[in-house]
Amino acid sequence: MYRTWLSGIVASLLLVIPVLAQEARTARQIIAEAITLSEDSDAQVKLVMSLTGSSDPEMEPLFTAWKEGGIYIAEGPDDKPVAVTLAGDPDAVKKETAIRLDTKEPLKNAAGAVIRLSPARAEIAETDSSIRRAMKSVTDLSKLAAPEAKDRLMAINQLGMERDLAKLPILEGRLKVETDGKVKRAVEEAIALTQLRSPDPAVRLTGCKALEEIHPLSASDALNGIIKESEKSGDKELLASAQKALAAVESHRTTVNFFGTIFRGFSLGSVLLVVAIGLAITFGLMGVINMAHGELIAVGAYTTYVVQCVFAEGLALSPFGIKMQIPGMHTTGWVYEMYFVIALPLAFLMATLVGLALERGVIRFLYRRPLESLLATWGVSLVLQQIFRLVFGSNNVQVGSPSWLSDSWTIYDVGLGWNRVFVICFAILIVVGTWMLLTKTPLGLLIRAVMQNRNMAACLGVRTERVNMLTFGFGSGLAGLAGAFLSQIGNVGPSLGQNYIVDAFMTVVVGGVGSLVGTVISALGIGVVDQSLQQILGNPVLGKILVLGAIILFLQWRPAGIFATKTRSLES
Repeated sequence: MYRTWLSGIVASLLLVIPVLAQEARTARQIIAEAITLSEDSDAQVKLVMSLTGSSDPEMEPLFTAWKEGGIYIAEGPDDKPVAVTLAGDPDAVKKETAIRLDTKEPLKNAAGAVIRLSPARAEIAETDSSIRRAMKSVTDLSKLAAPEAKDRLMAINQLGMERDLAKLPILEGRLKVETDGKVKRAVEEAIALTQLRSPDPAVRLTGCKALEEIHPLSASDALNGIIKESEKSGDKELLASAQKALAAVESHRTTVNFFGTIFRGFSLGSVLLVVAIGLAITFGLMGVINMAHGELIAVGAYTTYVVQCVFAEGLALSPFGIKMQIPGMHTTGWVYEMYFVIALPLAFLMATLVGLALERGVIRFLYRRPLESLLATWGVSLVLQQIFRLVFGSNNVQVGSPSWLSDSWTIYDVGLGWNRVFVICFAILIVVGTWMLLTKTPLGLLIRAVMQNRNMAACLGVRTERVNMLTFGFGSGLAGLAGAFLSQIGNVGPSLGQNYIVDAFMTVVVGGVGSLVGTVISALGIGVVDQSLQQILGNPVLGKILVLGAIILFLQWRPAGIFATKTRSLES
């Protein structure tokens, strides 16, 4: 009876004028009064519950202080108990000034002197389970009227999980005043799920019909429970309605899984594409089997880590036993959030410089000698890994994601992570940029000429060594960009590149050596097939094994890949 009356009062407060009865009194004053009624727990609960719907920002911190023992009870000038806090100004005997909770002014005795209390001896304002439940209820319900839609959505989802019939009028009241479409749908879902708990079959029938219309994914367990109850009770109408609602939910789940799998497949394919696009230049166009490609990826990732540290508190390094301190700029807010934008071109630049050094020092002596280039670059990769360990340590380092890459969109219940959306757009930009470089610039013309027929290009006056150096440097820079992004989806360590080198070669070979379009199609195809098999089989390891087996069979059928590149140099 009491709960029904309380729910009606709360609903009316939310519908008409929140906390109308408390216009003349603040939450601080009400909480202070509730604390002084320490001998009457029911009265304390009623006062706490009277704050339902209040938007006073002081309410939740005061509740927290009360629960954690940060509020005390002292004797006032009229010998009545007063709720106080301590000012934190201990004197020689460790006593602190008592501050009245209701007015924030120092507590004074009858003579007008400020009262000081010892924290060790002062009486702490106690709470019991009923008061704490009331505080939680008031705090949760206060968020229903929060100015931010995401805060209201969180509170409504919490109420939907509780499925408390006593709070059904509150949800119905919120539905009448809610304006945000996403939050309104969440309110409808919470109401329908709560209605399934009603002892009235008509109310449960209404809830089933509502769930059939909005078909939320979270309703499966509740509807299965209604179906079992209806089968036992013989309520055919309720049973049929619950079955229809469950069928609608499962149909929606199938749709969500389909589009979710497609999105995850494209995002995985984009990751493979970002990793493999640099290899498509160095291996596909130049014919160099660069086993150090993974370490060039790690160069980009570590560059991103260093830039992040410079924007924050700095970085202490001990390369080869020499202690170094890179100072930090101690930035915060949006300035710190921009570190990743700065890191992208720097990652490209650093990986390009390392690639140029590798080409000038090793690769240029091994053109047209694939086995020797494979062994030499494999040795270089081991050296680079050891350098990473000496400089940054053998443990992985953490690169934090900016807030604009950390959230997600939810469209039709399909979660679209901002970092995954970013890598898809990032891959598109890289592919378009690479295509334009190869087809619309003088350098691209020289690259294609040298790769098709090196001797003829040299006879026509093309400086083939410089073209080789620039091409390898560009491919290495793309690997650095891949490392910068990979730092946002996992930890950065010395062996980061080794986790992707096999996938990168596999992607380039399946697409067709030397074919940029083939690399794109191969990466996206492998990503979608991998995610689809994982969704169907429910086993990621088995899914990857089947993908690898399919690739092996495909290469048996088409050894040159999807798009075979035929040039005079290859035919010779």
